[in-house]
Amino acid sequence: MNEYTSGGTIDLQGAWHLSSVDGDHGASISIPGDVHSALHAAGLIPDPYFARNEEAVQWVAERDWAIERSVIVPDVAGSWYLDIDYLDTIAVVFVNDIPVLSADNCFRRYRPDVSHALQPGENKIRILFHSSITAGAERQARQPFYIPYSTANSPIPNGNMLRKPQCHFGWDWNIALAPLGLYGSIALKQLDPARIEHVETEQVHHADGRVDLKVIATLHSSEPAVVPIHFDLDGERVRLDVGIAAGETKIVHIFEIESPRLWWPSGSGAQALYTLTVDLPTEVVTRQIGLRTVELLTDSDAAGSRFALKVNGREIFCRGANWIPADALFSRASEEKTEDLLNSAIAANMNMIRIWGGGFYEADWFYDLCDRLGLMVWQDFMFACNLYPCTEDFLDNVAHEVEYQVKRLSSHASIVIWCGDNELVGALTWFPESRDNRDRYLVAYDRLNRVIEQGIKKSFPQGIWWPSSPASGYLDYGDAWHADGSGDMHYWSVWHENKSFDNYRTVKPRFCSEFGFQSYTSLPVIESFADKSDMNIASPVMELHQKNVGGNERIAGTMFRYFRFPKDFANFVYLSQIQQGLAIKTAVEYWRSLKPHCMGTIYWQLNDTWPVASWSSLNYGGSWKAMHYMVRRFFQPVAVAAIPSEDATSITLSMVNDTLDTVTVDANLFVLTLSGERIPLKSVQGDCGPDAADILVTLDASEIPADGLLAWSFIASNGMTGEGHFINGTYKALELQPAGIETTVIATNDGAFEVTVTAKGLALFVMLESETAGRYSDNAFDLSAGESRRITFTPDTARPSGTLPAFRVYDLYSCQSVE
Repeated sequence: MNEYTSGGTIDLQGAWHLSSVDGDHGASISIPGDVHSALHAAGLIPDPYFARNEEAVQWVAERDWAIERSVIVPDVAGSWYLDIDYLDTIAVVFVNDIPVLSADNCFRRYRPDVSHALQPGENKIRILFHSSITAGAERQARQPFYIPYSTANSPIPNGNMLRKPQCHFGWDWNIALAPLGLYGSIALKQLDPARIEHVETEQVHHADGRVDLKVIATLHSSEPAVVPIHFDLDGERVRLDVGIAAGETKIVHIFEIESPRLWWPSGSGAQALYTLTVDLPTEVVTRQIGLRTVELLTDSDAAGSRFALKVNGREIFCRGANWIPADALFSRASEEKTEDLLNSAIAANMNMIRIWGGGFYEADWFYDLCDRLGLMVWQDFMFACNLYPCTEDFLDNVAHEVEYQVKRLSSHASIVIWCGDNELVGALTWFPESRDNRDRYLVAYDRLNRVIEQGIKKSFPQGIWWPSSPASGYLDYGDAWHADGSGDMHYWSVWHENKSFDNYRTVKPRFCSEFGFQSYTSLPVIESFADKSDMNIASPVMELHQKNVGGNERIAGTMFRYFRFPKDFANFVYLSQIQQGLAIKTAVEYWRSLKPHCMGTIYWQLNDTWPVASWSSLNYGGSWKAMHYMVRRFFQPVAVAAIPSEDATSITLSMVNDTLDTVTVDANLFVLTLSGERIPLKSVQGDCGPDAADILVTLDASEIPADGLLAWSFIASNGMTGEGHFINGTYKALELQPAGIETTVIATNDGAFEVTVTAKGLALFVMLESETAGRYSDNAFDLSAGESRRITFTPDTARPSGTLPAFRVYDLYSCQSVE
């Protein structure tokens, strides 16, 4: 039970009592937190992520739940309100059994006045959560016509009726739980005499380099008053004594910055940040400000129209991945775990993430972290893969959501583009109702999209608006899945249409914001949810942890196309990750070679929400799949790649340079025989201009023997290095010989371990794996005969002194050998 604290704020986070409204279940719950996690902690439900327990916990979302606690307020004089955000979702809040709030949007902040409901001494606060399943059905029944949702993604129906994360109802990578809870702050506050409602900023960059930072503080008061307010930017502090009216009052101050330090994306410059504070006697709001300009270039050209981001006057090639929520259940996520995921994006040479429209607008600290890391953010509004209502009440709810989120987030330097939704235009073709009456549903979509557009343009006129992803342009409702001349593209033909990896080289996107290929999650992760007897891709447990219909068959079918089939389950998992990496590598390397025609490759997806087969390059828990090590190489700012001609008669080595300086690339080319011998082919040198792609050399395919591979290593004049190989055919055609891999492991003084891997023959895609969780300095690499590689393994937690972790070593030959 909390008591009144100075400053008029009582923090209500912490222990609450949870109960089902029917009285059958009760437990303690920590707020912020979710109901499923509390029930699991109390032993009332099994771990939803283990085995087939997803099926055993479906009843939780079908019930109504309540949380309650008491708080002591000695003196209730004056004006009091509750401050709540991330309330998920259909909920009624009571103070002393008096309803003070009826909430129906997880993405809004609520600040209801509770003065009339408080009493001196002990007060009971109760939040009643209605089942999202019941609420969705009720709202669907009230629609003037049926609003379809993606049944392929969401086994729990009618999530499109509710303003909560759409992936909560299931997705083709997510568990279907329809969780509920309170994930943000909750506090009881006294309005004395005013509060800060919003702090927004606008930047004016002058031709001579000066920047004016306009700060707009919106104050809310219940009655007229005079208040002192301070604005502080990196120690430059200004006090204003202002008269405010009842309701909202905007206070403006402009900081003039003569010699600004600019914020740049990762790899393009420093992430200079200024600390901005706005404070009243009872409240302080802090923002970190990065000074920068952003433009979206969509000018017409011979192919259609461009799609390129320009930061501080420089075009930036965007290298990155799509972000989904860090966990399917809020209580299992943490700031520390999320920071590890985003650091892994930076470690793999990314400079952008796309926050996909079926999850959350993330917490403030998330964007602060992106600001500090230089990770540009493509921010979707939270609508994905469904059709949505266009009734007045729904659109009004959305308008409030957009206003709040844009005002909350618009000062972040990392957010460079605001996008209306994910794949809603395409969804018009997915349902019989919208195919049969496209006009009705297109108008409904346009009304929703227009509300979002008007909301951002009103709240943040400087913001870059893009109507939908994918989209060929403003008011263009065409097929941006296959049309590659303009706008951003989602290219899914290789995965969903089962086309070959070479098919990636048949399109030339201006900016590809989604494309992906699945793999299984790593064996140590599988062992966390499956028993030994379940380790077969056709077992019911493994099938439940594969949410994309036909996904297992597609992984296996692709192996038949390119590889000899692996000998056991562990190698099947390994090879699925190698082929995933090869798929995305094929796309990225070709599209980067098209620069500046193509100016962005954002693959699907960075992370997982639970342990599952998916398109992610990071496992649930944050460890790296094989692909993430490959991403770090093919996203390197200076890279060399092999691009075959369409008729496969020649091979071009492409150079790409995302830096500001011309680089000279020196490369050694050789033939790699199946016994692992390196036969020198030629040495070449080439210059690649700043922010450019160019040809290093073109070879005739006949220069590479049928039983050999083209391989290369390079060093650039800026110190970046790399290596690679290319096979003109399929790996299954190679008569590989035993690699003869040997390893030695020694402990280092800093708690890490040095693993030396040596091969007697050709070892392709060598992969180290351990039941000890940790990070490798490199992985999924090649070795020629007699070659050694030293790998540093850093455990997540320190091992007992004198003990060495055990490593399993995979490579292509041993993966498919039946010896």
